[in-house]
Amino acid sequence: MDDYLAGFGEEPGYLDYARVGPLARVAVEEDLAFAQVLERARHGSMDAFRDQDRRLRDAASALTGVAADRIVAIPNTTTGLMHAMFGLTGTVLLSPGEFPSVPIAAVRANEALHSVQPAWLETDHGKVTPGLIRDQLEANVAAVAVSLVDSRTGYLCDLEGIRQVIGDRLLVVDAIQGFGIVDAPWEAADVVVTGGQKWCRAGWGTGVMALSERAAERLTPVFSGFTGTDDDEVWDEVPPPAAGARAFRVSNPDPIAGARFAAALEELAEVGVEAVNARVAENVSRVIDLADEFAVPVVSSRDERERAGIVVLEPEPEQVTVLTASMHNHGLTTTTRLATVRLSVHAALDEETVEMLRGAFVSFNTAASY
Repeated sequence: MDDYLAGFGEEPGYLDYARVGPLARVAVEEDLAFAQVLERARHGSMDAFRDQDRRLRDAASALTGVAADRIVAIPNTTTGLMHAMFGLTGTVLLSPGEFPSVPIAAVRANEALHSVQPAWLETDHGKVTPGLIRDQLEANVAAVAVSLVDSRTGYLCDLEGIRQVIGDRLLVVDAIQGFGIVDAPWEAADVVVTGGQKWCRAGWGTGVMALSERAAERLTPVFSGFTGTDDDEVWDEVPPPAAGARAFRVSNPDPIAGARFAAALEELAEVGVEAVNARVAENVSRVIDLADEFAVPVVSSRDERERAGIVVLEPEPEQVTVLTASMHNHGLTTTTRLATVRLSVHAALDEETVEMLRGAFVSFNTAASY
């Protein structure tokens, strides 16, 4: 854990991992090493790039429990969601309040192919729960799509509970707001899609999509490119897509991005996601306690079973700008969205950041009292 925490190189005041995680030290080192290999192109060195796809899939397999041959590298979460939605046939139940990548993918698939129809789930203030899904689950629903952690509310959904109520329907999970800090029951999902640029701190251009055997059988690989066949290169013919996750490859994955993500996941496997989650939970509680001390309203869940790394503050509407300015003026990096201020807290939380946050709350209370 000490080595893992030492890999956080960002300056004090950074509380925005739900937007982007500053690169982990291991990811930076891997990126530099492979950039130098590519720069010099020494005889025989280029073969190392070919190995990174398997390395990434093995690393993702170790964290998810999904076999490496049912995992495919993708450049970002949205690409995986587009693969899933365009590959579905039937009705998909989802909340219109999910991060836009999810509902937009479903609507685009419907507009283009007419093979999938979105059914809009009514939520409990943004929370997608097994009970709500059960009550709104129609017989024609073929799949349910959810975010592991809601980007606006910070709510951690109950994948096992959802699996119990949907039966053998496909469960598509946008995992990016929890992947790397939540030890989720991945076996409950059929499609797990994530990028590595947030909590895994692996930078942009990184991601994986993991498929259950059921998903591999039911999804149509609409965007299956020349590397999505059973052979590495195919000439003078157009063969069918490969069976399984490989079919969802569009082109060769970026090997340097794959190396960064693999290094980050290997480090997570070594320290343990459960241990990282415990540190995140402790730090989130500390931030909530500090907000309570200054009577700044916290609207995200206080229950550790329903949260990951996101704390959402919702002052009076006329005070949102004041709170945002207080955060900015004290050197804190946060996100203001839809009349809320979102703090996202990782396993590393130094005392200087805590004092900066305290100062921001003091300034906010002083300004708000006038």
